[in-house]
Amino acid sequence: MIDARLAAPADAPELIRLRKVMIDSMGDDPAPSGEWERTGVAILQKQLAAADGTLAAFVVDRPDGPGLAACVVGAVDQRLPNPRDPTGLRGYVYNVATDPAYRRRGYSRACMTALIGWFRAHRIRAVDLRASRDGEPLYADLGFRRTNDPAMRLRLDLN
Repeated sequence: MIDARLAAPADAPELIRLRKVMIDSMGDDPAPSGEWERTGVAILQKQLAAADGTLAAFVVDRPDGPGLAACVVGAVDQRLPNPRDPTGLRGYVYNVATDPAYRRRGYSRACMTALIGWFRAHRIRAVDLRASRDGEPLYADLGFRRTNDPAMRLRLDLN
């Protein structure tokens, strides 16, 4: 059995490293390194240290040395309630990543299973994510289903 553990603030640099691995695997060109990584580490260190129950990350340590083999990050968002969701609490999964050297060993599944348990313990009734083609079979096996709601996004120019 693979043990996924709750991430600590000290794991933030590795979580961001794996985030870049994930981003790179979804695009044609590698993502440039830069300020976004330092900002991400600072944000994760702060959020992982908070005891407010709005963010959690689960990780699997590399079996052969220091660092992380896989991770997932999940957040809780307070939305307005509706008849099917009287609390309005919504979970969101992001940053599911496995280092290429450790893929196909069940590490992402272990992280996702731990995160789903965390959402369940926090009484979250609905959990959303955006699936890559590679990740979709895992998510479907864990019970995620496509929704009828098309995703849309507006990017605002802040200059």
